[in-house]
Amino acid sequence: MIKHIYKYVEEVEAFEAQSLEEVEAFRIKFLGKKGVLTGFLAGFKEVPNEEKKDYGLAINKLKDAAHQKVNSLKTALSDNANDIPLFGDLSRPGESFQIGSRHPISLVKNQIIDIFSRIGFNVSEGPEIEDDWHNFTALNLPEHHPARDMQDTFFIQTNPDVLLRTHTSSVQVRYMQSNKPPIRTISPGRVYRNEAISARSHCFFHQVEGLYIDKNVSFADLKQTLQYFTTELFGKSKIRLRPSYFPFTEPSAEVDVYWGLETETDYKMTKGTGWLEIMGCGMVDPNVLENCGIDPKVYSGFAFGMGIDRIALLLHQISDIRLLSENNVRFLEQFKSHL
Repeated sequence: MIKHIYKYVEEVEAFEAQSLEEVEAFRIKFLGKKGVLTGFLAGFKEVPNEEKKDYGLAINKLKDAAHQKVNSLKTALSDNANDIPLFGDLSRPGESFQIGSRHPISLVKNQIIDIFSRIGFNVSEGPEIEDDWHNFTALNLPEHHPARDMQDTFFIQTNPDVLLRTHTSSVQVRYMQSNKPPIRTISPGRVYRNEAISARSHCFFHQVEGLYIDKNVSFADLKQTLQYFTTELFGKSKIRLRPSYFPFTEPSAEVDVYWGLETETDYKMTKGTGWLEIMGCGMVDPNVLENCGIDPKVYSGFAFGMGIDRIALLLHQISDIRLLSENNVRFLEQFKSHL
């Protein structure tokens, strides 16, 4: 009989509960009016006199163990019920995270950088507040060139020699001054021009300009590079180069890509021709190389530049360039799927 009591003691000590209901059922089983402990007490009179002492000690041990177990479990479960988790009910299904948005300017810029990095171009950056030398003079722009006019350039009023850069070609000048050929770099960044703000133009926008300087660089190298770029970015392999003029390249050209006339939007963008102008380019003028400390008799090179904003409008069919700088959340949410 005593061994039977100690088996119950082991059962009590091993008992665990996940709810107060289980604890109550355990209490009734061992400490209730018709419970295990009551049954052992009722059988006390039938125990031989020489065993009564050990029998009583066993019953007391079972009683104490049962009371202690009930009290400890009730305390633990009550404390857990009163605790408010920091993050709510962790057993509930989680809520999906809102995917952030990449700005269309960043998307296009990263695409361009990735395309040119595959053919060995690195990325160079420079200050947005520039001096006259790096922005104009070193790039073969005469002192009275129209681009220096206040209508085009934001000058710092207290110092007319300091201005907001009008192109990222100034970064190329700094790069040529601090690096020896061969040079193969692109310069993405924001530029500023004193222009009226409309659906097609803004007083600040973004450019990517490229530069390649080495021995025996030809115009054919330039065309092949641009052919590769337009095919990778637009999926359009047909391009044409039209003669143009830029002070820092000679000869110079405008680059058009054949966009096609498949939709009404194509007709509007290309003015019914199917051709779309995307950038300017040319062979680096020997005077620019000389201004930057590079011998034009040994080295030659080409340069090109394009507006990221215009390409973003084109690729994502955005009708107003002002949307790119207004931080309209509804507009930016359209680019959530772009990583």
